[in-house]
Amino acid sequence: MKGCARAPGAGTILNALANGYGSAFAIDIYTTAEVVLQDVEKVTGEIEGAPNADTTLIEKCVEIVVDRFGDGEGGRVLTRSEIPIASGLKSSSAAANATVLASLSALSVEVGENGEITMLDAALIGVQAAREVGVTITGAFDDSSASMIGGLTLTNNNKDELLKHEESIEWDVLVWTPEEKAYSAEADVDRCSFVSGVADIIVEMVKDGRYLEAMTVNGLAFCAALEYSVDPILEALPTVDGVSLSGTGPSMTAVGSEDILKELENVWEIRGGNVIHAKTQMGGASII
Repeated sequence: MKGCARAPGAGTILNALANGYGSAFAIDIYTTAEVVLQDVEKVTGEIEGAPNADTTLIEKCVEIVVDRFGDGEGGRVLTRSEIPIASGLKSSSAAANATVLASLSALSVEVGENGEITMLDAALIGVQAAREVGVTITGAFDDSSASMIGGLTLTNNNKDELLKHEESIEWDVLVWTPEEKAYSAEADVDRCSFVSGVADIIVEMVKDGRYLEAMTVNGLAFCAALEYSVDPILEALPTVDGVSLSGTGPSMTAVGSEDILKELENVWEIRGGNVIHAKTQMGGASII
């Protein structure tokens, strides 16, 4: 029994660490998962190009799907990714979503509004797995939902509730990823709580459709809370439509015209690391 699926990464509008509400938007960089289920006792995972990486999340995703829809199968899962790990671009959520969908496909479980499980419920399997293995503090339903159904989402992560889904954004996005890594589960939650009042304002901005203003306010607030330099944001602010720290960093994402983002690329490249041009992604994750 084999299945294959892919899921996009995402950028941040609102980090959920401050008040439990989060907002993210899918971008067209992907993680692909291949799952093979067999009559064996355990699930083993592999992340291509990262032989020493922690595979407990993708293994747990397969196990939960098998517990719900299978018959005790084990097997293997392999993920390949364009998304830098531990960079704030939702690599864990994308890997979980791709793995869950590939596992469901391997078991011939129909996914969709008229299927045995909806896309959002499939995303919640990945959220459950992430919580169980300890790679997230909030559950990251904001990130997971944006990756799974595409577009922009606003969620209450304390209740795993989708509050808004915007399907009509068409943005050019520039992503700058420094060499350093930042794992979400290691973020300083106490410092993030200091900006909860700002986060409450950002929630209302997102509800009003002021997405790009919201992401910029988020970036300034969470750079302060997580002790990142705001210089990359200040370099972008005079010309872009919106710019933010993505997740718990260290990546920055900016939205603007292609010409403006090309100019910003020249500025951010001086800082080292990697720069990626992307676009918002509306389709979400898919079985392939």
